[in-house]
Amino acid sequence: MKILRALTIVTLLAGTAACGISPTDVQDRGNAPTAKIPPPSKTIYLIRDGKLTLEPADVEDDTVDSLLGALFDASRKPLLDGRDTALRGFTYLRTKNSINPPQRDEIQLPRTSTLTVYISGEGTLTRIGIAQIVCTAQQDAAFEQVKIVRQNPHRPPKLEGRFTCGALK
Repeated sequence: MKILRALTIVTLLAGTAACGISPTDVQDRGNAPTAKIPPPSKTIYLIRDGKLTLEPADVEDDTVDSLLGALFDASRKPLLDGRDTALRGFTYLRTKNSINPPQRDEIQLPRTSTLTVYISGEGTLTRIGIAQIVCTAQQDAAFEQVKIVRQNPHRPPKLEGRFTCGALK
């Protein structure tokens, strides 16, 4: 009986040791799999036949600042193919976002997803002009609303309002 038990144990050990897979060292076969998030669009909203239309933009990078810069640059150029803009006479200054708010006096300010766009210029900012700014900015899905502030020299800043693209279309 002892011989049979010893033979069974030896057979089991031999069977597990020789399972057909030879042992190897750890091998690095490349980078770990990662998800790639597509970059924001490289398009801006212009006007064609009185309606908003997406048009390709010549931008430096995929940031909202670059897109808004391209949108306002288009207002200083003659546009072809029936395209137009309601932003002539206005200048893009800068943006400020509230996604990562500062901490003051050890209290974290509320996190919102508002983008504030600062512009300058005289004249009336029309609803379709506002839509061009807001819809171009909201191509970055991080921003739920866009606040537009007009800053002209020798005058206090004027809040044009808080907007969403869906409400303006």
